[in-house]
Amino acid sequence: MGQKLSVFLILAALFLQDAFLQQPAAGEARKPFFERFRRLEEQFRRFQEVTLLRLQEIAGNYNVSYNIDARFEQLWVRQEAMGAAVNATQANMEAELNQLKSWAKRFQRKTKKQEAERRDQEKKAQKEHEASLLANLTQAVALCNEEGQAKLESLQKLIEGLQDALKAQGSKIDGLEQQLKESADHNEVILPGHLAAAHLLSQEPQAAGGQRPTLRKLQAKHRQREKLQQESIRLVAAQMQSKGMESGGPLGLEGAPKDMPPGSDELPRPGPQPAAQNKGQKAPGATRRPGTICNVGSMLVFPNNSTESFAFFGPSFLPAALLELSLCGWVRTGAGYLGTILSYATEENDNKLVLHGRDAAPRSTVHFVIGDPAFRELPVGRLLDGAWHHFCVIWSSLQGRYWFYVDRRVVSVGSHFRKGYEIPSGGSLVLGQEQDSLGGGFEASESFVGSLAGVALWDRALTPGEVSGMAVGNGVPRGPLLTLANVSELHGSVEKVDCACLEHCL
Repeated sequence: MGQKLSVFLILAALFLQDAFLQQPAAGEARKPFFERFRRLEEQFRRFQEVTLLRLQEIAGNYNVSYNIDARFEQLWVRQEAMGAAVNATQANMEAELNQLKSWAKRFQRKTKKQEAERRDQEKKAQKEHEASLLANLTQAVALCNEEGQAKLESLQKLIEGLQDALKAQGSKIDGLEQQLKESADHNEVILPGHLAAAHLLSQEPQAAGGQRPTLRKLQAKHRQREKLQQESIRLVAAQMQSKGMESGGPLGLEGAPKDMPPGSDELPRPGPQPAAQNKGQKAPGATRRPGTICNVGSMLVFPNNSTESFAFFGPSFLPAALLELSLCGWVRTGAGYLGTILSYATEENDNKLVLHGRDAAPRSTVHFVIGDPAFRELPVGRLLDGAWHHFCVIWSSLQGRYWFYVDRRVVSVGSHFRKGYEIPSGGSLVLGQEQDSLGGGFEASESFVGSLAGVALWDRALTPGEVSGMAVGNGVPRGPLLTLANVSELHGSVEKVDCACLEHCL
């Protein structure tokens, strides 16, 4: 307030000085007193307004300096509140972004599958034709093998018959020698009745002294026996190279050598060849009905296409990465599609190893996936008739080759498929469902409906002999990584049934 008063006094002195300076000159007439007073009053009023304005500014500055700490504290509180709100918003945004990424990943995976299915439909006709040609070729090769086996057996029978004939001829010659020796003592020759006429025509004149040439006849018989042996060998070689062997026809007397002795028409003739009687037919016992197959172990029954029905293996079944694998077993389904047999997923990829089918066109094929998105399409139309069938899927990373067997026959084969790839360990293995995430993400349209028996997995490529042995009931080859006995959990309505033979797996 002292400052305000001093300022006021200084301004008043300035105004008074100004008033005194404005007095009229000596020569001018003085103005009335009230006029000067009015101007002084007006100047005082203006001074008062300016003073009041200055005082208000000073008071405002004082209030601002007095409340500055409170305002800073309010601003700090507001800043902390805004920071907390920003952090909460950022956390929510990150959660929504993660969820959006997950949905985008699933959508991208589904899109890839749909695009792959559309591309595969265009190649389906050609692959089915190639598979049909391959199946026909395999069947033709098997038929040729069976016919060759039958012809070999017939040839063996022919050789045995010739050997028996040689033995019989040798015994006849031995008997004739004995008779010649006995007749030599009595100075006469006794010949068999059925050979007498022919040999009498070829006899030489009697020697001097009335003795017959018995020694020459004996030597001729030995020569005939040696010649018969040589002709039998020549006949076998000719049979193997001639067209008569291809037709499987019996060998008649026309094929006998011209220099064969007349008694040779009594040689036992081989009977009709099995290949001639049953040409174009499979030999009996070549295939066995599924009802007679044993050594299959246990069976899993998947009664419906619920997402709750699946079988789970423990995470320790795969101790190391796989460079080769063989997946084999027996399958029976009447659902009209195969569904998903096996699915192996890891944290990195949910399609590390999948044999995947679904209730959608095309139903006659499944995808054999190794490390998404690489896959091959396998024909499974033969497995959809509601009967038991044996299957084997074999893959080798060393050459990038794969083979697909159905009932011992190769129905699909290929190369350049994941060459050098390793299937890692530590994943989740599920039977009957396809995993879209680790241990979950199932869809009802991709589930398996039917029965699985004798399913096993190896860390090597099985040989064709081992695959064929399993298909005819000779049991599981050595060293499987897992079988159905290693199933740790059954979910939903899946049931496990022990059955020694497939005919008991109802």
